[in-house]
Amino acid sequence: MKKVLALLLPLTLCAAAAFGFDNDDSVVRWKSIVGVITAPGVDSPVAGIRAGATAWTVRNGHASVNLNTGATTFEVEGLVINGSNSSGTPGPVSAVSGTLICNPGTTQTVLDTAPVSLNVHGDAQFSGRLAGVPAACANPLFLVRIAAPAGAAGRWIATGAERFTGDEGR
Repeated sequence: MKKVLALLLPLTLCAAAAFGFDNDDSVVRWKSIVGVITAPGVDSPVAGIRAGATAWTVRNGHASVNLNTGATTFEVEGLVINGSNSSGTPGPVSAVSGTLICNPGTTQTVLDTAPVSLNVHGDAQFSGRLAGVPAACANPLFLVRIAAPAGAAGRWIATGAERFTGDEGR
C-alpha cells in the first residue's frame, strides 16, 4: 500500500500542476484600465460607441472575460475626470457598466454588464456573467461606459489595456 501511495502522490501533484498552468485561450484579461484621452468636445468613437465629453483618468483597474462561459469581472479605482470644474472627481457620473465588443468594426457584437455604482472616489467593481458571447470573438475590446446619468449613458470613458489571453502575461 505504501508503494502505491508513493507512486500516486507524485502523479497527483504533477496533474495538479498541469491544470494550474492550463493555457485556456477562452479567458481574455486586460491588465489595466485607462481613461479616454480626448479634448473637450472631440469624440473618439470605438466600434461606433461615442466617447465621454472630456478626458478621464484611472489610478488602477483590470478586467477579465471568459468567452466560453461569459464570466466577467472588472474593477476600476480612481476613475475620475481630468479637467473641467469636476477635475479629480467622477462629476455627475454615478454608475458605470462594462462592455465587451467582439469583432469590432465588422460583424460586431456589443455586450454590456449590469450597471454598478461608481463612488465619489471613482471606484467600481463588477462580477457576473455576460450572455450571448459569440462563438467567434476576434479582437475583443473592453470598455467602461457611463450608465448614469441618463443624458450621458452609453458613452465610453475608459478602456481595457494590455490584453492577454489564457496564461499569457501572468
